[in-house]
Amino acid sequence: MRTRPGPRSRTRTRLFSGLGATVLAAAAALTAPTTAQAANLLTNPGFETGTLSGWSCSGGLGSVVSSPVHGGSKALAGAASASDNAKCTQTVAVQPNTAYTLSGWVRGSYVYLGVTGGTSTWTPSATAYTKLSVSFTTGASQTSAQIYLNGWYGQGTYYADDISLDGPGGSSDTVAPTVPANPASTGKTSSTVSLSWTASTDNVGVTAYDVYQGGNLATTVGGTSTSATVTGLNPATAYSFTVKARDLAGNTSAASAPVPVTTDNGTPPPPGFKQAAPYLYLGWGEPPAPATVMSATGIKWFTMAFILAQNGCNPAWDSQRPLLGGVDQSTIAAIRAAGGDVVPSIGGWSGNKLGPNCSTPEALAGAYQKVIDAYGLKAIDVDIENSDEFENATVQDRIINALKIVKTNNPGLRTILTFGTSTTGPTSWGNRLIEQSKALNANIDVFTVMPFDFGGGADMYGSTIGAAEGLKTKLKSVFGWDDATAYAHLGISGMNGLSDQQEVTGVDIWTRIRDWSNAHHTARLAFWSVNRDRPCPGGGVVETCSGIAQNNWQFTSITAGFTG
Repeated sequence: MRTRPGPRSRTRTRLFSGLGATVLAAAAALTAPTTAQAANLLTNPGFETGTLSGWSCSGGLGSVVSSPVHGGSKALAGAASASDNAKCTQTVAVQPNTAYTLSGWVRGSYVYLGVTGGTSTWTPSATAYTKLSVSFTTGASQTSAQIYLNGWYGQGTYYADDISLDGPGGSSDTVAPTVPANPASTGKTSSTVSLSWTASTDNVGVTAYDVYQGGNLATTVGGTSTSATVTGLNPATAYSFTVKARDLAGNTSAASAPVPVTTDNGTPPPPGFKQAAPYLYLGWGEPPAPATVMSATGIKWFTMAFILAQNGCNPAWDSQRPLLGGVDQSTIAAIRAAGGDVVPSIGGWSGNKLGPNCSTPEALAGAYQKVIDAYGLKAIDVDIENSDEFENATVQDRIINALKIVKTNNPGLRTILTFGTSTTGPTSWGNRLIEQSKALNANIDVFTVMPFDFGGGADMYGSTIGAAEGLKTKLKSVFGWDDATAYAHLGISGMNGLSDQQEVTGVDIWTRIRDWSNAHHTARLAFWSVNRDRPCPGGGVVETCSGIAQNNWQFTSITAGFTG
């Protein structure tokens, strides 16, 4: 653990790392500094949006909490660790050679408030909210300043609220962003509405979008987002939403075209199997203790991967670990002891699979039955991929017939088929899988598509919804179902963070996908994987983290909100 700081240690390089190019002049300027006029320049200064909009926190360690607060109903919590001081920053436009006052209310041990490259203040121990305040004067050519809050290494969580930077905004930029175009509703429930729009442009850059419900600010998202979800709405109520873009200097665009939306009436969703079950893999990626994740997120189901073939037509975890007596059985027992359950995933992209190794549907059904009996399962998932199973008509039919057999022999068992997709719905092999499921009367409960690996730069929300809607249309065509019934047999299994093809499914996108799934009462929501549900911005595609900025288990927490 690092040495606890004293008053002389506040100029440590690490503490003030950030905008090295921003220099706040301490020496006298050629002209006397302008006096700041009282006006808070910060976005989301009291965190009342319920998000970190406008702020950036290191290590994904910042969050918004409802208690303890100083004013309003929200505050910032920075979970400083032994290796990260949970530094949260915001950059604003300022005027050169001008006096400003920075203040805020903080609570915790060794909490700092300051300006990167300039002055700061701190408190060693604040058991109740304490006000910190500093004044500074900008340099002769300075047009931006980065303010920061942070705790100290190993000193635990700090809290901050009602932060204020008083003074005139930067006056060099007077050009407002363009109006957000193509606003639309992308999903709704009885209490939420999800919206999207086309990004605005600005001569400097868009820093935020403000979403209004009528004339009231409903929520704010960062300038790189083109979507938002408004919560806390009333059932069966008509609303109208508009969006405005805002830049660093505080210039605001005109309002977008209004989006009229009527929330759902709150009636129960269609009956059927509903499952929020992210993948947990014990084969790599520092698998977390499932009870810890369950306690932190509220998740109840996990999709356990992968069961493959060992010595012919015998099921084993990763073709190596026995069904009973090992870490997999003890993990399933721990999940159930915590009030949850599992659905094993049989197959996957690679490895020695049961489908090709079991020579008949009856033999394959016997292998599935060993897995069902080992754990007393309520559901099984066959992840049918690659040319050895998915793109093989003989093996496709063998899997479908085997699932038909085990469903007949195990009343109440739910069967799931998971397979790849195009951005507009099932491929020709996916279409065949659905058609044969009908022709062979297999009574499959859920058809789940995996909408990722389309290629870098893909619109992951649009592509995912396009794939799901295409699947819905195919299910309607083959089975003669209406929309509601088709959605109730449909699942989505995504990939959190950075995918193999360099696509990015961020927290906001996954939230929108979850909201769309709830609004359409689909059957299943999963992602690959809980092992990767940890932050590592710029970390690439690795097995232990998502490659993006997020909080620990944030995708799992979002998924736990799927109710169908």
